[in-house]
Amino acid sequence: MNLNNVKMISNNEPVNLRINEGKIAEISSSALSDTTNSLSLKFNNAIIFPGLINSHDHLDFNLFPQFGNQFYSNYTEWGKYIHEHYQDEIARTIAIPVELRSRWGVFKNLVCGVTTVVNHGEPSGLDSDLITIFEKHQCIHSVQLEKRWRFKLNNPFKSGLPVVTHVGEGDDWPSFREIDRLISWNLLNKKLIGVHGVMMSDTQAANFEALVWCPQSNYFLLNKTASVNLLKDYTNILFGTDSTLTGSWDIWAHLRTARKTALLSDETLFETFNQKPAKTWGLNSGAIESGKDADLVVAKAKKNGSDFDTFYGITPEDLLLVIHKGNIRLFDETLSGQLNLHDFDSFSRVYINGAGKYVQGDLPALMKEIKKYNPSVVFPVNIN
Repeated sequence: MNLNNVKMISNNEPVNLRINEGKIAEISSSALSDTTNSLSLKFNNAIIFPGLINSHDHLDFNLFPQFGNQFYSNYTEWGKYIHEHYQDEIARTIAIPVELRSRWGVFKNLVCGVTTVVNHGEPSGLDSDLITIFEKHQCIHSVQLEKRWRFKLNNPFKSGLPVVTHVGEGDDWPSFREIDRLISWNLLNKKLIGVHGVMMSDTQAANFEALVWCPQSNYFLLNKTASVNLLKDYTNILFGTDSTLTGSWDIWAHLRTARKTALLSDETLFETFNQKPAKTWGLNSGAIESGKDADLVVAKAKKNGSDFDTFYGITPEDLLLVIHKGNIRLFDETLSGQLNLHDFDSFSRVYINGAGKYVQGDLPALMKEIKKYNPSVVFPVNIN
């Protein structure tokens, strides 16, 4: 497959990419000769970037609406509040089988240009080729809510896996202290990857391999977020969305929230969802380089201003193409003329804010099946 006339971030000259056997095979400023009769797509006024890596999501929790109408001291206070005030709403969503909820979580990420998602919670059990579901880690929910967290943390049979856990998600002293408790009980010196870390100090951050920053979730719960401008000098900062319980379904809205804080430069923020997580999770993606996995997104370059103004202004309806492991997983209807639609019989057509997209898999059937269990579910995509 060849992708022609696309611009990379911070590169004003268009380039052409060749993809072969799931990898980026060639990047050239000159036209690529086609000797294999492979698919060749040409774009006008489009940018290309690595598929987004969402380092924190709960795949089975993305059919919930946002719960909460005030700010809380910490996540346990919020959890108690929503179980007291939203019992019926929670029950209606939980009634949907977990497999259906998790499959929707995959599609939610895909239609936003996410090609890798790190799932937090019980293993999804999904055999999905649409995007990479990364679950090669030891998952602990939190110090406060995981009853056997010390045993799990020090399980010697999982010594080679990084430990991922919510930590410091609050604006109070107990949230600060739980970070110290986690560090002090890490007897086997496992790699710790914290999530949220709103109360994390620089000294504490030095004990973590990485911190996953979820600013939209933090502001919704706490009206405060982690001091990533300081913590970045002591640990790797990755980016995550959390679930729709506390944030938008759209990762681009999360990225604009992050950018608005001005805690990280545009370039540093950009690295939190490609290069940094690729290195942390051991992925062969996150960059447009020869030999890397062809996890790529092409989007309309519709805005004036800097390259990063263009990039952070993207919305899901702007996506023209999502490629995962060298395979097309989503394409915009405007590319139909360059594609043989008979080769894409496994794709279904949906609309995002009026923009037609073809998505691999039967997304409309999944949405209808979910509606059987909970007719009140509102999806951000339409069937017609």
